[in-house]
Amino acid sequence: MRALAEKREELYTYGDYLQWDDGERWELIDGVPYNMSPAPNRRHQDISGELHRQFATYLLDKPCNAYAAPFDVRLPEGDEAENEISTVLQPDISVICDSHKLDDAGCIGAPDLIIEILSPSTARKDHKEKFNRYERAGVNEYWLVDPAANTVTVFKLCADKRYGRPDVYSDDEKIVVGILPELVIDLVLVFR
Repeated sequence: MRALAEKREELYTYGDYLQWDDGERWELIDGVPYNMSPAPNRRHQDISGELHRQFATYLLDKPCNAYAAPFDVRLPEGDEAENEISTVLQPDISVICDSHKLDDAGCIGAPDLIIEILSPSTARKDHKEKFNRYERAGVNEYWLVDPAANTVTVFKLCADKRYGRPDVYSDDEKIVVGILPELVIDLVLVFR
């Protein structure tokens, strides 16, 4: 299966993705496979866990749900059959407020908010390929968490369906969540 990451001439679909049983985690972006190895380190897990805890606690008994990776987000381009979808991602955290987008396999369509936690091996992909794909899909908020700098960069979709100028928050600040303005994320707890 590692050969997939090097064999870029061939594009893959969700149907192909479902057949891969090598025990590793993969993502597809516009048909190109990306191996998710190695597993996240402890700091990544601490940050992800605290962010998920703050979102999930607030969302208890509310219509939105927060999901932590591994959780498949399938992003169709149009009305292609599900097994023909060429983008399947596993964001660190996804918030979905439309229950019709949820099924037993995860989410089909754009989540309302996605959080990716940067690592040296994923930073370029998170900043470029995923940024462009989430913007194109219509993800309302895209957060990039940088554990090395203890910062969170928040992109919000504008009226022109593009991400505007980001807001950058440091480890001693709080973030008012754009899609859930009553929810305030405490970064002191996230980066402790």
